[in-house]
Amino acid sequence: MHLHYRRDGERTVARDRHDGPLRVLKALHPEGPGVCHHVLVHPPGGLVGGDRLDVTLHVAPGAHALVTTPGATRFYRSRGTPAQQHVDATVDAGGRLEWLPLETIAYSGCRAENVLRFVLAEGAEMIGCDLLALGLPAAGEPFERGHVLQHLEVPGRWLERGRIAADDRRLLDGPLGLAGHRVLATLWFAAGTPIDAARRETLLDAARRRDTHATPMQGATAPNDHVVVLRLLAARVEPALARMHDVWAAWRRIAWQREAHAPRVWRT
Repeated sequence: MHLHYRRDGERTVARDRHDGPLRVLKALHPEGPGVCHHVLVHPPGGLVGGDRLDVTLHVAPGAHALVTTPGATRFYRSRGTPAQQHVDATVDAGGRLEWLPLETIAYSGCRAENVLRFVLAEGAEMIGCDLLALGLPAAGEPFERGHVLQHLEVPGRWLERGRIAADDRRLLDGPLGLAGHRVLATLWFAAGTPIDAARRETLLDAARRRDTHATPMQGATAPNDHVVVLRLLAARVEPALARMHDVWAAWRRIAWQREAHAPRVWRT
């Protein structure tokens, strides 16, 4: 899948090209012409061993794109060959990208690779999220076999790469690991130009603010002056998604003076 967004007057115009089942469901402008919302769908519903999804994305100067999905990405059991998803995005000066897919589910027995890479030019900014659910414990399908490789990168600024194996009990259940949680999520705000200290602290304060006792275990940090990161651990997907969407809305108001227009597919 190749996605390209450019500014045409006051409007962000999108062009897409695909080879295979992954495609754009709809291009929408629910908050006016300046922001293009794209919904990506994968009709087969999941990935098995040997499958690979590649998304190449380019946001041209001054354009603003929000990309999401209508449901979970699923990595199913594999007999040996990994299933892969690779996202390679470039945002030019003055461009904005919101990469906001719904959750990824790693089924027991999967061999999954999820690689996300975002190149930001000077003056470019983005908000991104990645939520991983290990198994389906509520349905009696815990994550007992297989592994997931996670790779999140803003080159030269931030890199998180880790392998989560189902037999690594110290990682999955230890107090210095996931502490028994099976949902882990990362939300980040990143910029090609250093984020000034006052703005960075305001973003961190919004991420750290808790409104209810039901919010998941969380921590927010700024590993450098280009990135602010919120990390979550939860027992279920729904509280983690709700928390990420709340912070996304707050970051949007703080960073871009835009109210959150949640994609309609999140409510269907």
